[in-house]
Amino acid sequence: MPIRTLDDLDVAGKRVLVRVDYNVPLDDGRITDDTRIRATLPTIQALRERGAAIILVSHLGRPKGKVREELRLAPVAARLGELLGEPVKYARDVVGPEAQAMASSLQPGGVGLLENVRFEPGEEANDPEFARQLASLADCYVNDAFGAAHRAHASTTAVADLLPSAAGLLMQREIAALTKVLESPEHPAALILGGAKVSDKVGVIEHLLDRVDLLLLGGGMANTFLKAEGFPVGRSLVEDDKLDVARATLDRARERGVTVLLPVDVVVAPRLENDAPTRIVPVEQVGDDDAIYDIGPQTVARFAEALRSARTVVWNGPMGVFEVPAFAAGTRGVAEAVASCEGFTLIGGGDSVAAVEQMGLADRVSHISTGGGASLEFLEGKDLPGVAVLRKKE
Repeated sequence: MPIRTLDDLDVAGKRVLVRVDYNVPLDDGRITDDTRIRATLPTIQALRERGAAIILVSHLGRPKGKVREELRLAPVAARLGELLGEPVKYARDVVGPEAQAMASSLQPGGVGLLENVRFEPGEEANDPEFARQLASLADCYVNDAFGAAHRAHASTTAVADLLPSAAGLLMQREIAALTKVLESPEHPAALILGGAKVSDKVGVIEHLLDRVDLLLLGGGMANTFLKAEGFPVGRSLVEDDKLDVARATLDRARERGVTVLLPVDVVVAPRLENDAPTRIVPVEQVGDDDAIYDIGPQTVARFAEALRSARTVVWNGPMGVFEVPAFAAGTRGVAEAVASCEGFTLIGGGDSVAAVEQMGLADRVSHISTGGGASLEFLEGKDLPGVAVLRKKE
């Protein structure tokens, strides 16, 4: 997919509006994970080295076009300044007087951050007038927010049509890694999916079934597949309206020669609490009062063995309720297995990424996607608005 890159822009002495994804987790105003901020540093540094003044624009949370004090970007500006080793200017509005003053005052190499762009109703409405106001702050536009590329918003699509525009380095890496999986995966190729719902991942399964040799299913979504296969699931989370979809998916996979691995043992408990009594049982022995909250050790070992010879691995979604320590072992075990693969490995999804980060395995993974929903839609074969607008013209 040929897209315009930084090499296609002349940014020396110019103001560059850079869309980033700083939608970071906050706990009482404190950033608990700065991965998304750090991921943008290469693009920021590259632009600074080329003599650009950089105006960053990002969303945080879902304020729905209204100012919410707890979603201001001041903590992000402070953390970015620490990472860059110098203060980052911060405007408490998006296109108002502070933003205009900040943009006009920035010198080459300077960095400023606008307020949460979703405080503006025109952002999610993709309003042309708001896009023009945003574009007026700069001379060029760079999109480095792959995580927001599936949204047709003013700061992700409309502005790109108003200014000379290109993809940032993070955006380029994301597109290259995901395109490699879709267009030229080395075999054997494995797809590992977890998370709560089949409905969130069925599009990915359908689009990748012809491209993979192994399909490994865990997390809450695996319960629906287990029930579709006739296994007892007790009080576990199940999408009963997706049982037919699960059966059809399994049938298609088997028809195409794809090996499907479902959990063979699971961690069950009467309630979702860290101190709840837990048991590891074969999937055939889940009781009526049990709820499945993680895959078991035999399943982890089976998955790890299957992945040992894989040359391409894509993993999205935790294997259990990862945020509760009692039900995190399955996700951690799969993280270790993926990190041990010698082939190309790609991990997306918050808890999957959190597992490899917490275990210190991130540097053993080929690509960790910051994309979230955008990564899933890309893997479904959808044309992302924020990517399409950056394509090179024929």
